[in-house]
Amino acid sequence: MRRILITGGTGNIGTRLVTDMLNDGHHVQFTSRTMESASRAMEKNNWDFKKCKPIVIEFSNENALDNTLNQLHDLPDGIIHNARSLDTFQMDENGVIDSKSFQLEFFNGVTFPYQLTMKIALISKELKDVIFISSMYGNVAPTPALYTDFLKQSPLNYGVVKAAQIHLVKELAVRLSKNKIRVNAISYGGVEGRVDDAFKQRYAKLVPSGRMLNHDDLYPPVKYFLDNPNLNVTGENLKVDGGWTIW
Repeated sequence: MRRILITGGTGNIGTRLVTDMLNDGHHVQFTSRTMESASRAMEKNNWDFKKCKPIVIEFSNENALDNTLNQLHDLPDGIIHNARSLDTFQMDENGVIDSKSFQLEFFNGVTFPYQLTMKIALISKELKDVIFISSMYGNVAPTPALYTDFLKQSPLNYGVVKAAQIHLVKELAVRLSKNKIRVNAISYGGVEGRVDDAFKQRYAKLVPSGRMLNHDDLYPPVKYFLDNPNLNVTGENLKVDGGWTIW
């Protein structure tokens, strides 16, 4: 049984990971921007209140780091960085991201996860695993043919931040090795849930597996790390994308 802190526990990927980790017997604490969102997720997915605790936090708020730590029921032995905000993908008619959105996306995806990881690593000897939920777009640039309006549907700052996460994983794997902490990334391909059938058909033609990821594809790679604490793997970027990045 692991004690996991996952950021962004109420989104498309987060809710499935929390559900599967709870079903696997782990204790989970998850962040949410509002208690309303956290409560809806817990009720909708029948999460066990005895094994699951919400942490309500807005990363960009003052003292967000201390507020996160103060809400922890206990210190985790694993952290999964999964949080993202659609608010940071605002762009103009030419698809240009404004500087505030660009910086906030970087803060949410890189700066705050780094600070949270280091804070817990320095005060706890229990932390053993840090996993960043990255993306195929952290490895390759988007394919315009996938979109009907590429410039406005594929925000540039998303991929840039995911690429930065992958390098952060390598840096942290080196710097935290003395603490016996493994740091890895999982780069998922496109996941069903927020797209229509036409998008899925276009996607299927561009990936060797012939389909998008579904919810059943999400937890197994996380479980691989959680269930194998002695596996000597750190600083790696595990690609779970149906082969998207090999073409």
